[in-house]
Amino acid sequence: MPFGKYAGRVLIDLPEEYLLWFDKKGFPEGELGKLLQLCLALKIEGLDSVVKPLKEM
Repeated sequence: MPFGKYAGRVLIDLPEEYLLWFDKKGFPEGELGKLLQLCLALKIEGLDSVVKPLKEM
């Protein structure tokens, strides 16, 4: 995450509550917003664990 309270964190590691806040207030424009939306969808569906092995590469 490039800014805010969670600056420096990997997007998939952001708390679901934070992503839901963006969903309510509006995601940023561009690629960052799309990636945040994807992270939220993965977390809602319980698929965020699928991404975890990729972080280790």
